[in-house]
Amino acid sequence: MSITASQVKELRDRTNAGMMECKRALQETDGDIEGAIKKLREAGAIKAAKKADRAAKEGVVISHIDSDSKHGILAEVNCETDFVAKNENFQGFVGELVETVAASGATDLEAANAVSHGEDTIEGFVKAKVIELGENLQFRRLTRYDMEGSGLVASYIHLGGKVGVLVEVGCENEGTSANDEFHTLVKDLTLHIAALSPAGITRDDIPSDLIESEKDLFRKQMADSGKPPEILEKIIEGKLGKFYSERCLLEQAFVKDPDITVGKLLEAKGGDIGDTLSVRRFVRYALGE
Repeated sequence: MSITASQVKELRDRTNAGMMECKRALQETDGDIEGAIKKLREAGAIKAAKKADRAAKEGVVISHIDSDSKHGILAEVNCETDFVAKNENFQGFVGELVETVAASGATDLEAANAVSHGEDTIEGFVKAKVIELGENLQFRRLTRYDMEGSGLVASYIHLGGKVGVLVEVGCENEGTSANDEFHTLVKDLTLHIAALSPAGITRDDIPSDLIESEKDLFRKQMADSGKPPEILEKIIEGKLGKFYSERCLLEQAFVKDPDITVGKLLEAKGGDIGDTLSVRRFVRYALGE
């Protein structure tokens, strides 16, 4: 059967697959567009499976914040090479993926992959793009924040998508959410988190294994000190203070003014605005970590 250019174009417009792959799929299905689409999806699944074990550590961290700043997502989508990561096709694909997932309300990666996209799902959308770009692509992770109460959800993307931050900052008065000074503070907090990579908001949020690892390091450093074990443990507890000041968000020196901690900054700005402010949660992605 003769396949026309208009048929190839229609199939390409609907699938984004290459022209030769579209023509071949149409030939195999005697010009049946729907059958050709199914063929291409099957081929995409096969190609994606074959490429799945190839390292995909390039790509982009991307965010989407709703217009009311009450809902937001942070996502990472990976590819194999920096060349593809900078490609407009890949960038457009990632933007479309994130817009669709954000609108769906999906709160985790499994739910996001099952979200409908055209006549397929997000998972199918990713597999179809593998055919087009010829690289292993992975929708790797997703975090969604939905504000409860008053405050703002905000994000910051650094280094062209190499680092991303999503944060929820709360207040007690709903009017504060519209305050320009509060908006500036929230933006500054996203910049701070991107730059200093805190491990938690308070000491209680620091993973126990990270604390124990730090204690073990101190013990090795003082192994030849000759001090009794009980004294060593007291010294170690004292040394942990510096560790906490480097890893706890509220104890870190504010990146724009090292003379004040983030905790004191929140107190001061809260006093200026006439409200109580708090960082409720945050997440920081570094590409490929």
